[in-house]
Amino acid sequence: MIASAVASAIAQLGDRRFLGVLAMGLGLTIGLLVLFYLGFVAILGWLLPGSFSLPWIGQIDLTGAVIGWVGLPVFLLLSALLMIPVATAFMGIFLDKVADAVEDRHYPGLPPARRIGLIEGLGDAARFLGVVVAVNLVALIAYLLFAPIAPLLFWGVNGYLLGREYGQLVALRRHDAAGASAFRRANGGRLFIAGVVMAVPLTIPVINLLVPIIGAASFTHLYHKISATRPSQSGYKGRNPQP
Repeated sequence: MIASAVASAIAQLGDRRFLGVLAMGLGLTIGLLVLFYLGFVAILGWLLPGSFSLPWIGQIDLTGAVIGWVGLPVFLLLSALLMIPVATAFMGIFLDKVADAVEDRHYPGLPPARRIGLIEGLGDAARFLGVVVAVNLVALIAYLLFAPIAPLLFWGVNGYLLGREYGQLVALRRHDAAGASAFRRANGGRLFIAGVVMAVPLTIPVINLLVPIIGAASFTHLYHKISATRPSQSGYKGRNPQP
């Protein structure tokens, strides 16, 4: 079931709505990182003296030196660490577009899904981003202490987070918060495995940028497959949105 859901999601990667969400997510992510860097540079310029003179050496641009030797490497490191969780959070705002594209192609005739409003979407995205960053920063200690199995720990931690988040978000399109939570609890094991499948590509450069799109599509397929084949495990009745 999970393998077929992921395969169907990958097969639809060329969908223009998938590509549109990818472009919007990456654009917003890059814009945020650039704003962060500009803010960092502005703060350094305010805290440090612009330049000073040394005998025999002459004028030294302290701000430029700090930015070049410290600021830029720190920015690049933070970008590498935060690109994926930030992009995932931004793309989560546009989850409906990916799920709609999947349902239009593979599950025609469904009643309209519950719309996730902009404020609700931003709140969910911010919460997910905060949880992912906080958990991975704490887990960084475990990665260092147990370096030989660090990849396994990374996949397990992020697999749990992705499975929990995507399972909840996809179910929320068809049910209220209580129903979505019931679905997630009833299918926790399957959602965890699917989350691990999504977490593995996070360690592959470039490919990891596609994970939010593939994840949203895969979990949409998984939700409908579970609801169709084992409705008793959905935690609620039917697919129609709650009033």
